[in-house]
Amino acid sequence: MTTATLSRAKIKQAEREDARERLLTHYLKEGQTVYTSVKSVSSSGMSRTMSLYVVDGDRIQNITYYAAQALDWPLVEKNGSRVLRVGGCGMDMGFHTVYTLARVLFNGSVEGDAGYALRHEWL
Repeated sequence: MTTATLSRAKIKQAEREDARERLLTHYLKEGQTVYTSVKSVSSSGMSRTMSLYVVDGDRIQNITYYAAQALDWPLVEKNGSRVLRVGGCGMDMGFHTVYTLARVLFNGSVEGDAGYALRHEWL
């Protein structure tokens, strides 16, 4: 089936599934730490942009693109790099992002609350 015959919703779903598979295959395992770094905060304080990273052996991997696709959250260009836009305030938005990513990736495949399948740390 070509992309010309797929609806936008099906294309979006296929992209989310591909990102989920790539994250689970190449970058993330249960219990792994995801590092977040805030790049900017809106003037109202109601949204921020951030990047997500994992350490793979002796390499630091930027997983922001795949996380944005898996979460279906906006990926924006900010100061020359792609960053994830996270809306909201009043809580630890880095933790919220990693918790939500873990729920998307591990829901049904781990015992207990899948949101805690990944650990979070700030850079």
